[in-house]
Amino acid sequence: VSTQSTGISVFLLISMSSQGIFIVGAKRTAFGTFAGKLKGFTATELATHASKGALRSGKVDPKLVDSVVFGNVAQTSTDACYLSRHVGLKSGVPVDKTALTVNRLCGSGFQAVISAAHEILAGESKIVLAGGTENMSMAPYHAYDLRWGTRLGQDPKLVDSLWTALTDAHAKTPMGITAENLAQKYSISRKDVDAYALQSQQRWAAAHKEGRFTQEIEPIQVKGRKGPEDFAVDEHPRPETTAETLAKLPPVFIKETGTVTAGNASGISDGAAALIVASEAAVKEHKLTPLARVVGWSVAGVEPTIMGAGPIPVIRSILSKHNLKLSDIDLVEVNEAFASQYLAVQKDLGLDPAKTNVNGGAIALGHPLGASGARILTHLVYELKRRNGKYAIGSACIGGGQGIGVLIENIH
Repeated sequence: VSTQSTGISVFLLISMSSQGIFIVGAKRTAFGTFAGKLKGFTATELATHASKGALRSGKVDPKLVDSVVFGNVAQTSTDACYLSRHVGLKSGVPVDKTALTVNRLCGSGFQAVISAAHEILAGESKIVLAGGTENMSMAPYHAYDLRWGTRLGQDPKLVDSLWTALTDAHAKTPMGITAENLAQKYSISRKDVDAYALQSQQRWAAAHKEGRFTQEIEPIQVKGRKGPEDFAVDEHPRPETTAETLAKLPPVFIKETGTVTAGNASGISDGAAALIVASEAAVKEHKLTPLARVVGWSVAGVEPTIMGAGPIPVIRSILSKHNLKLSDIDLVEVNEAFASQYLAVQKDLGLDPAKTNVNGGAIALGHPLGASGARILTHLVYELKRRNGKYAIGSACIGGGQGIGVLIENIH
């Protein structure tokens, strides 16, 4: 296992100790299920909607934004190569400002915030619009070599871009098998993963009932059966789930003895989240109200066939670099790629379930690849304040064998 700080230099470390980096606005769309209410919105459109909401919530004039950084993985729309630039322009960011689209797979939303912090520490930006977005429902089928023609009577082969995105070609391993590998390594049973999946659904349901997601969600107008309607509640969760219904689902990757099912894996979905990241000088100059301070981050490499272990070295690295213990952290989010993956991380680190994924995770909400990291940070910003906690860590595993995490502090 190797850990790093995404190339951060000694200069940046010194800079970070002498100035603060703050999140001053944060919003997300509700997440749509696969082929659900958001299927017709491009990732650019979803990101723009979340961005406008984040700017309004932070009372930040878009003309003050110096840079736009967004994570996006599958690039499913025809304009995806322009994504961050178009998000900025559509959100009112001046033409002479810059834009960058990043792809660290499932960690892309986290990486966007880290890259924003890098720009601030390097003195290149004062205010950055950062986030993540994905429309997995739009994932196309590809016809390679069709440009060069086909023989008479030969049908072109279509490749499912969504399935290939969920398979590590180098390791020749689907993401679901990496979860099965972790289940075997950490002696995690089918009963264990189903129980955790049920907990994720139940925690989301309880949080929804209490309105814990209301502040973070920017409603988006969609086509309803009776005309336009506001979409403001995550579509993928199934609060009616029971242990019995989960137990009836067949294993997907290893028949008979496998642990991964459709019910205990993260949902394929669509959505976006955006955060406004600002320097301490910008906060003072423009009288912005900080929601949280970005304290630090870490990225790690792990064996690709157990990619779900990525958050383990990441969280250890964050704690070590900031002289903290796990008991000092009030909230922890580990993206729920698979229940077995989460349970492996929990078991290895000794995470307290009462502090971790307290309002459910991707098994309930869904996992729009590039958006999840930004969604987790957005949620932690508000949940940390609601609980009057001090520190929170958001983290995710990354296909191909990486992990990523960000430490934030409630400054009130």
